[in-house]
Amino acid sequence: MTTKDSIEEAYSFFHQKWRIYAHSNSESQKDDIEYAISNYASAMDRGLYSLISNGTQGFLHEHSHFAHDMQQAVDKLETML
Repeated sequence: MTTKDSIEEAYSFFHQKWRIYAHSNSESQKDDIEYAISNYASAMDRGLYSLISNGTQGFLHEHSHFAHDMQQAVDKLETML
């Protein structure tokens, strides 16, 4: 069951990492953030993941569209707060 606490926790984590990622010039730092977010997404509440991913295969797990996914996740979670 998706709780307000799980939404707030995910938003806080994603928002913090997204702000760093979006302004970083370091590819290794971006890779580290992608790894951390991917692991978090794998372990997070499945219902919440389903809501923010809109059924997108590989959401928050694929390098090729990670930045787009992160922006979408942060925006979606923000509307859920």
